Amino acid sequence: MSDTAESRLERQLIPPARPAEAGRRQWWLLVLVAIVALAGDQLTKQLVRTHLEIGESWPSSGWLVHISHVTNTGAAFGILQDQTVFLVVTSLIGLGAIVLYYLYPPFHHPVLRVAFGLQLGGAIGNLSDRVRLGSVTDFIKFPHYPYFNVADSCIVVGVCVLAWFLVFRDGAQQREEQ
Repeated sequence: MSDTAESRLERQLIPPARPAEAGRRQWWLLVLVAIVALAGDQLTKQLVRTHLEIGESWPSSGWLVHISHVTNTGAAFGILQDQTVFLVVTSLIGLGAIVLYYLYPPFHHPVLRVAFGLQLGGAIGNLSDRVRLGSVTDFIKFPHYPYFNVADSCIVVGVCVLAWFLVFRDGAQQREEQ
């Protein structure tokens, strides 16, 4: 049998993946990363809330990084204090935007799925604190830098990976096409 006839026979015997099935398969990495980010965020916050009183730090001195139990009723860097309803609404809009940016245009590269998964897990982690507790638990403290948590880190890393990918990967593809 010739290569052409064989390939035609294979195409007839093996149906192409339906778009819905292909779409479901693409979600698994995004969902997995989001779940891991959310679980890591919530676990670390629970450990801090359980083992440190508000305002208490560990280790006490001489270390570059401190774990300190603080709460934040505002957004990043202490802005918008006590604006819980506004922050919940904007968080929900942000979650919707993450999903829409993932879908339109569809981002099929695994690096982008990881980036969006980190952002999604981090956003859900901080939103769940805000809804359940009325504030977000922050605990990581570097000198001369505001307190933050695992969710904040996931969001920042996800945004940086997305930006890096869009600038360098897309830029390289455009140069190749020219």
